[in-house]
Amino acid sequence: MVNVLLIHPDDTVAVALRDLAAGEAVSASDNQVTAVVACEPVPFGHKVAVHGIAAGEQVLKYGAGIGVATRDIAPGEHVHTHNLASVRGAVQR
Repeated sequence: MVNVLLIHPDDTVAVALRDLAAGEAVSASDNQVTAVVACEPVPFGHKVAVHGIAAGEQVLKYGAGIGVATRDIAPGEHVHTHNLASVRGAVQR
């Protein structure tokens, strides 16, 4: 069952379409996300990593950078203010 929305194929995060439980498989339409399991609860509307993201690397949503990872983020982790720093202005890839 689809439980996340992957907005752009290059995105490193997807948006939870409902609350995700720790241990739950992350599933997008057309099998856009494979072998990713939520490491922790992810609230509805929040971001979940669908690829590993290194500290200092841009986090991609909408096919564009939305901020920088403040630490390494594993696939399946909740991505929010605890591990993502916003960058003022548009971030280019």
